[in-house]
Amino acid sequence: MAGKGFTVKKDWDNPREHAMPAGVRVPAEVRIGAVAVAPATVLAPMAGVTDTVFRRFIRHASLFTANRDAADSAAIDAAVTNAQSGCGLLMTEFTSADGLARMRESKRKRYLTFYDDEHPIGAQLFGSNADTLAEAARIVEETGFDTVDLNLGCPAKRVVGCNGGSGLLRDLPKVGEIFRAVRKAVTIPFTVKFRMGWNHTQIVCVELARMAEAEGLNAVALHARTREQGYSGQAHWEWIAAIKQAVAIPVIGNGDIRTPEDAAAMVAHTGCDAVMIGRAAPANPWIFRQIAQYTATGSYDRPTVEDRYRMIRAYFSMLLEEVEVSNAAAESGQKSPFAGRETAGKMKQFASWFTHGVPGGGKLRGAIYHARTGADVLAQVDEFFAAQLAAGADANAESDELEAEAFPEGALVCD
Repeated sequence: MAGKGFTVKKDWDNPREHAMPAGVRVPAEVRIGAVAVAPATVLAPMAGVTDTVFRRFIRHASLFTANRDAADSAAIDAAVTNAQSGCGLLMTEFTSADGLARMRESKRKRYLTFYDDEHPIGAQLFGSNADTLAEAARIVEETGFDTVDLNLGCPAKRVVGCNGGSGLLRDLPKVGEIFRAVRKAVTIPFTVKFRMGWNHTQIVCVELARMAEAEGLNAVALHARTREQGYSGQAHWEWIAAIKQAVAIPVIGNGDIRTPEDAAAMVAHTGCDAVMIGRAAPANPWIFRQIAQYTATGSYDRPTVEDRYRMIRAYFSMLLEEVEVSNAAAESGQKSPFAGRETAGKMKQFASWFTHGVPGGGKLRGAIYHARTGADVLAQVDEFFAAQLAAGADANAESDELEAEAFPEGALVCD
């Protein structure tokens, strides 16, 4: 769904550096309707990223330790609680309401697959027709999701061109119609994620939040940029604060959270009830654990080179295992979201993000890009890190070439 000009960049424009605010922490819990989100952290919906493998990977990321055997996958497979993982709520990739409403039930499962250890989990929908979105929300509820979310933030031209995503920010009466239809259709918590407005002369976020509250929505999330900004410039946290002052329902802040310091600073500056993290998660899957650690102890661990090795290998192994399950399902006539997916291609997509902070990461990315199969990719990862660890690579060294690198064109739309 990526549109030119709105590919998510890996680097931030002149990022602000935040010190840890004294005595301020990300809340231990926020309740969205009857759903307890503990801790009050949310994985943002990201197209091309937050599939079931990545969601479970994030949920289990806290289990990576410096003395764990890289070949030991038992810990990855074990179910963990939110408190252990540090991520309180997982979100799906955004999904077309029109597509869900037209699909056969067997095909819908390909797009709404999740596992028991992903709860609580929310499904995000986009579209512009109130009746279609209501029907899609019913499907989400029947499938077993804990929450349903409406996307009013995606800036991609293809989505906006159909009056979806941030395109609806120019038509608040239509948004109100959608709110009423979806709220009437489901009993699970209903939330909305939106941007400040179409541009800086058309800021509608406070009005939209008040409308959401009046129509019975259970929480709102603001990505504190305009549609015109895309993913450039700095997020305007002051509008998160303005929404918090305007409504009584939970307010989730999103935008420019790269570190636990940023998360704590957002809470301190805005009073938001929870924080949502998007593009920082693929580069630092430990960020939710780090926030939870800081909340509990006032400090947090930083990953070593060995941790990064285990993280990269674990994700790639999980992806390969999911493909094997998919292939088995296909042989029995069932469908899976990973059936027929080019595994090596998916690994290459994630290589740029996962090698963030790895000394000499460019060499590993180059080797991965030239690999033909998933097994070849794993072999390249093992060879690279064996050399790194043997050489005693500096765990705190950063890959300078990667800092200025953007996400590959068209690879990701995060909202």
